[in-house]
Amino acid sequence: MISDTLLDLVRRTFILPLDSIHGEAHWQRVYDNGRRLAEQTGADARIVELFAYLHDSRRLNDGWDRDHGRRAAELVRSLNGNLLALSEDELDSLTYACAYHTDGLVEAAVTVQTCWDADRLDLGRIGVRPEPRRLCTSAAQDPAVIEWAWSRSRLTR
Repeated sequence: MISDTLLDLVRRTFILPLDSIHGEAHWQRVYDNGRRLAEQTGADARIVELFAYLHDSRRLNDGWDRDHGRRAAELVRSLNGNLLALSEDELDSLTYACAYHTDGLVEAAVTVQTCWDADRLDLGRIGVRPEPRRLCTSAAQDPAVIEWAWSRSRLTR
């Protein structure tokens, strides 16, 4: 589980309101989505969890913010060895997942794919139903998983 210290840092330094469309409720749904997917994909659940709480942590706005993922990747690198204790491979996976999560890519290692799918499955919060062809893993492409995520993302911000 993500440490209270790390979660507190993310909350304190997130410049948008915590109840924004990229805020804390979104992070929690991405975590829940990722945890469910990781059980099927075999992804590294720890990396998926960290992604959920860090991928949007450096957004400047709730609209188009092209470099927010790259800024989140820089944050991850700055925290490693302090609040994070990631191996080089884990660090590379998490920073890659953060840096490129909005670029529409689908080809990557399974842990990165699971991170991206966990985020994309929460598009319902902005009224967009996830499209299977834009998801990376067969687990996320499952119509039942899409419906489950869609229902959850539409209920809350």
